Amino acid sequence: MEKCWKFKETKDEKLVEELSKALNINKVLAKLLVDRNIKSFDEAKQFFRPQLSDLHDPFLMLNMDKAIKRLNEAVERGEKILIYGDYDVDGTTSVAMVYSYLKEFYPHIDYYIPDRYLEGYGISFQGIDYAEAHEQKLVIALDCGIKANEKIDYANQKNIDFIICDHHLPGEEVPKALAVLDPKQHECQYPCKELSGCGVGFKLLQAWSQTQNIEKERLFHYLDLVAVSIAADIVKITGENRILAYFGLKQLNENPRPGIECILEYSNIKKVRHRESDKYAFEKELSISDLVFAIAPRINASGRMDSGKKSVELLNCKNLDEAKILATGINEHNKERRTLDTDTTEEALDIISKNETVRQAMSTVVYNDHWHKGVLGIVASRLTENFYRPTIVLTLNDGVYTGSARSVRGFDIHQAIENCSDLLTSFGGHKYAAGMSMKRENIKAFIERFENYVKENITEESLNPQIDIDANLNIEQITEGFYNVLKQFAPFGPGNMTPVFASDGLRDTGFARVVGNNHLKLQVCYPDNRNLSFAAIGFGLADKMHIINSKLPFEMCYVINENVWREKSSLQLVVKDFRISGN
Repeated sequence: MEKCWKFKETKDEKLVEELSKALNINKVLAKLLVDRNIKSFDEAKQFFRPQLSDLHDPFLMLNMDKAIKRLNEAVERGEKILIYGDYDVDGTTSVAMVYSYLKEFYPHIDYYIPDRYLEGYGISFQGIDYAEAHEQKLVIALDCGIKANEKIDYANQKNIDFIICDHHLPGEEVPKALAVLDPKQHECQYPCKELSGCGVGFKLLQAWSQTQNIEKERLFHYLDLVAVSIAADIVKITGENRILAYFGLKQLNENPRPGIECILEYSNIKKVRHRESDKYAFEKELSISDLVFAIAPRINASGRMDSGKKSVELLNCKNLDEAKILATGINEHNKERRTLDTDTTEEALDIISKNETVRQAMSTVVYNDHWHKGVLGIVASRLTENFYRPTIVLTLNDGVYTGSARSVRGFDIHQAIENCSDLLTSFGGHKYAAGMSMKRENIKAFIERFENYVKENITEESLNPQIDIDANLNIEQITEGFYNVLKQFAPFGPGNMTPVFASDGLRDTGFARVVGNNHLKLQVCYPDNRNLSFAAIGFGLADKMHIINSKLPFEMCYVINENVWREKSSLQLVVKDFRISGN
């Protein structure tokens, strides 16, 4: 599928010039700052040097005072407290953090992760019954609960108080819990609206720590879990989230907890002794991408294939040998998940290939009564990549179709699903990812209405994959100093994506080749300066080899990264697309 290249226009040439001089940096780097609404030396300093002291006051969040008052009462009375969280990465990191932190100061703490298949997403009746059976009068729900009105009414009948810590979009009516913490509530004035579920849990702990005069460093030790949740839940890495992610990554790199260290070993990211420092550290500095692709899938696999409780155990494990045993089990679940994911994706592609109506639709909705619920979101993502249109994948369980939805740039899939809410038994999520359930008899009506909504509301731009290019760059400007400044823009993620550059008039030095079946490896230079060249790799771009073989100058868009091999690092260009110059 051909991709549209979209170049970001310079917002303010004069400001770029001023910032370049004030910071003594390349104009291209100054443009990247201006594009991120950084307009002064002081703002640049705050961006490049995040400070934990800049975290917002947690009591700015609506209902925080009520939540802390009730938590303090529970501690003073010696009540049993249940920490309840969803089974995905955001939920399990939240539970691991809140449970283990409060356990440091208060013994009567338990935790509960619902069974994905027996209880489903979020707060369940079974979970409330568990709290009642164990005489737990206060439940702290993490990464779920904002639409659990019926469940909270059930808990209220049993005199069980709930503090909800969620970050999903609220419905028309907020549950009647003792306290609901969610920055997306209309009345909530909290400055950072895009916290992860674990981030909201962190603010609860921050507020409680302040009332107990606990030194901040004890809580900051848990920022590694917040960083994993931010990466896995794909929330914006701007403002307060950027501070949390920055220091969480620092914690992960400098002092990883045993469970995460063991998970990374299965991703071939190992600790090595560096010759110069004689200290053990990871072979390369961990980034948000490593959390997304190495850690998150394995933590998720536990909840998909077995129980999210295993992930909490692993994240809270303090003994390296025990952590290795737990990580081995979770890695096996991940292998099983990958096999199911591949098989289900192939079956879904087969269904689409044989159904003309689905192929011609503006949306993709596929279902099978026997698919494994744990891989539906992954399969939806793969189909979205393949066909680039809003996608829903569903399976049947006890007469109810349950599914996961993924969207494309600029299209709010949560809103599209909400438009079909009368056909659903439940739904929830975000603009680009959501989940829903419906009775078997509603499936055809749902598909028809969802497709009609997409047809009427999606734009042409949303149906074409697009590469956003931050700036044109002469590859002769790529120096060690340039890259050292560029690295300080990290952590990268939504709202602060890795900068993409474009360079024109390039040639290959003559050694281009296809590697690993489908990847294109080459060395690029300008025809008049073959002494300066850069290694480049285009993953999945072997079909662009004809452009290189044409011997014509070509244009390339790419990101710059550091390739580490046997403790030696070099810059390489990771290519997103090629095209013949002038096209």
